[in-house]
Amino acid sequence: MSTPVHTRMDARAWGVLLVLAGAVFLEGIDVAMLNVALPSIRADLGLSTGTLSGVVSAYVLGYGGFMLLGGRAADLLGRRRMFLFWLAVFLAFSGLGGFATEGWMLLVARFVTGVAAAFMAPAGLSLITGTFPEGPQRTKALGVYAGTAAGGFSLGLVAGGLLTSIGWRWVFFAPVIMAALILAAALILIKETPAPERPAGGFDLAGAFSITGAMLLLVYGVVRLEHPGDGLAYTLGVFGAGLLLLVAFVLIERRAANPLVRLGILRSGPLVRANLGALLFLASFAGFQFVATLYLQEVRGWSSLQTGLAMLVIGMDTVLAPTLTPRLVNRFGNARVLFGGLVVAALGYALFLPIGMDWTYAAMLPTMLLLGLAFSLAYGPLTMAATDGVAEHEHGLASGLLYTAFQFGTALGLSAVTAVSVAALGGAATPEAALDSLRLALLVPVGAAVAGVVIAAFGLRRRAGVRPATAPA
Repeated sequence: MSTPVHTRMDARAWGVLLVLAGAVFLEGIDVAMLNVALPSIRADLGLSTGTLSGVVSAYVLGYGGFMLLGGRAADLLGRRRMFLFWLAVFLAFSGLGGFATEGWMLLVARFVTGVAAAFMAPAGLSLITGTFPEGPQRTKALGVYAGTAAGGFSLGLVAGGLLTSIGWRWVFFAPVIMAALILAAALILIKETPAPERPAGGFDLAGAFSITGAMLLLVYGVVRLEHPGDGLAYTLGVFGAGLLLLVAFVLIERRAANPLVRLGILRSGPLVRANLGALLFLASFAGFQFVATLYLQEVRGWSSLQTGLAMLVIGMDTVLAPTLTPRLVNRFGNARVLFGGLVVAALGYALFLPIGMDWTYAAMLPTMLLLGLAFSLAYGPLTMAATDGVAEHEHGLASGLLYTAFQFGTALGLSAVTAVSVAALGGAATPEAALDSLRLALLVPVGAAVAGVVIAAFGLRRRAGVRPATAPA
């Protein structure tokens, strides 16, 4: 006789979910608020353009470079322990950024904050999958988690605009207050989920150093693509060194008694499709957000607060993802809902292509609405697909792979649209030339979203050939 599946969550389960969702919301809102505050930071501290872009790149380097190590550390060293420790580190170094008086202090603060997020995010996601049993409960929990994560990026733009109008240092201090409250609640509510004992042969240090070095170099190479004419040979050398370290990592893992990453996990079709889809989905959105921000602020002359409010409607995924998406997944399946979300995203970006000097907000609104719906439909199913068919004790690793894809996608999307717009603009300085360059750059998010649709379609074809099993009573 089959065991009945409990679909309702008690008060403690809701408390755990809200704590973990709050942490991922904190991560998203932290990044979005800083992006809005950059001009004020430059004006106050007198930072050069290179240092200012380095403030963003330092976080990306820390996040992308240590994500795989963070995911595996959650499996081997304890998910609760990793989550709590790195949340405390996130709190401390966000506060350091608020007290910064020199550019180097901001660079250090953002790099370590990125490293903390790289350990904290996969630990949080694996705590979700370890706490809530597979089925409707986990689907609902992941819907809330994904909706909160996506909402952090969109709501952070508005919060950043408001806080920057008070003082840019509050963009760093506000996350400290949030992190302290989340940490206090986490200490009480979160219990350690079952995890395997440490391998008798010890930790795979060679694998850890090689993959971390490879990720750091590859992300740094992607960041340098924003300025293709600035030392192309050096950029290619960075990519070459990163690829060599990646090859070394594969060779180490094939021979290691207790590998950091079991290479066989990459044979999972749903996992590979989920990571490619995540990379392309975030690349398209990051690229679009950057182009839209330049269009609204530099071409149209809108303020940072007006820009944030214009994109606020995208934050409707905070409501739709935990309420609508789980029902759709339970009825139509994860693959179909994800495919629909990517199709909606591609349509939304395409509708923004005819931007003009006198476009009304009513003309932009369909794109914002479609992107809010796209995040609602795609973000949650991506997190679900990332652990589909993966053993419970490797959920931290699978989560690390997913967040690595998210970070690489964000870096690639930003670098691609920047490179295209800079190349198209050339030496021109007129608003019309800037508009033309942004129109051309918009083709990047459209192309990335279409590529994501194609990859998701392979998942639909595979599912179509599988006869659905009879649902348990």
